[in-house]
Amino acid sequence: MEKSKERLEILSKIEMLEKTKQWDISPENDPETIELKPNKVDYLNKKISSKIASYFANIMGARYFDKMLKNKQMIIENVLGIENYLAVKGGAIITCNHFHPCDNYAVYQAIKPYLNGRRLYKVIREGNYTNYPNPIGFFFRHCNTLPLSSNMETMKKFMSAVRVLLNRGEKILVYPEQALWWNYKKPRPCKSGAFRFAVTNNVPVIPMFITMRDSDIVDSDGFFVQKYTINILPPIYPKKDLDKKQNIEYLKNKNYELCVHTYEDFYKTKLTYQD
Repeated sequence: MEKSKERLEILSKIEMLEKTKQWDISPENDPETIELKPNKVDYLNKKISSKIASYFANIMGARYFDKMLKNKQMIIENVLGIENYLAVKGGAIITCNHFHPCDNYAVYQAIKPYLNGRRLYKVIREGNYTNYPNPIGFFFRHCNTLPLSSNMETMKKFMSAVRVLLNRGEKILVYPEQALWWNYKKPRPCKSGAFRFAVTNNVPVIPMFITMRDSDIVDSDGFFVQKYTINILPPIYPKKDLDKKQNIEYLKNKNYELCVHTYEDFYKTKLTYQD
């Protein structure tokens, strides 16, 4: 089957971005982002309309993703280290490499049996929340998402919601690499945001790193569907003897270090980037 020209162009952009060390730039052809205003988001689903929309969005979203799993459009081969997730009893920031639009559902599936009725909250980019029409936009807006914003007043609401959710024991998924790099297997250096959330709210980070290998199934773009191993790594806690800035750097560097170790162990090769 002929490979998608669009996917090949994305892979070429990723190669260029790796060579130039532009780790947080998206290679996707995303539309211009529409600003998210404070009155356009209900982070904690306080409104009845938000609760109803969230209820139906989660049901329909689960059906869609479960169908993907059944049809082997997404394959979860293994989950390793669940004991690391279970070691954290309260709120936490979950980090994960970002390589597929649906990789958040792989994370959700890994921890679903242990959520005890709770939801997995996902931090998403502003444009994903504001740019897409229904039905895709409906899921982006109502499947337990926490959109970032270029508007400072909206970000105040965002930070307040993150504090409330973590204090009540929720888990929040953040992609610290920021941009989606399709099927990219290597760990990338992280941005500080995820770790700032953890330090500000005095909660641990649970790093996850998803490794991949080819299945024998070819997708609609002409590429092999990947089999995922979801590696749940030891939780990282802020240190009492470090100040806020130092703790953010510590968590960020330790998260990357654990992902590099997992990458090298799984793929049996030393991590190197193209120059």
